[in-house]
Amino acid sequence: MASKSRSSFTARARSKRADAIGLLKADHRQVEAWFSQFSRSRDQRKKQQLATHICDALTAHTTIEEEIFYPAFIEATGDKDTHHEAVVEHAGAKKLIAEIQAMSPDDDYYDAKVTVLSEMIKHHVKEEERPGGMFSEAKKADMDLRALGEQLLARKQEMGPQSRAPFGSRAQVR
Repeated sequence: MASKSRSSFTARARSKRADAIGLLKADHRQVEAWFSQFSRSRDQRKKQQLATHICDALTAHTTIEEEIFYPAFIEATGDKDTHHEAVVEHAGAKKLIAEIQAMSPDDDYYDAKVTVLSEMIKHHVKEEERPGGMFSEAKKADMDLRALGEQLLARKQEMGPQSRAPFGSRAQVR
């Protein structure tokens, strides 16, 4: 009996993991955790590591959303307003990511830029995950979220090791 419930739990976990929205939300949770660690840290080396993880993860995340999820979303829903707002939010985040990547924790505006990026991402995540938001609309549109999830995973694999960490890894930087 125990092995049956354990195997059904594993099957449910795998099923959820392959779902595009579940994968994207796992990225969101991971980056939120890293932002939280960054805000509590006083160690410059750790802040640099966290900022690197955050920037790499967000770069990979925006890439897979823009290349795979967003085109499928707009095709299924026709909701250009939600789509365009998300793309503009990504553009702002990418600009700040590039600035952070060109800096070091010793620079005057480093912490401020990571903090503002955190706030931008919190807003973006809230918009995607809220009732009536992009993820809710995607579910209502009956998009093939499992197939999209497989595509997201495959694309992340293509991008290399730095892009693979999220999707539920919950990695803690020491």
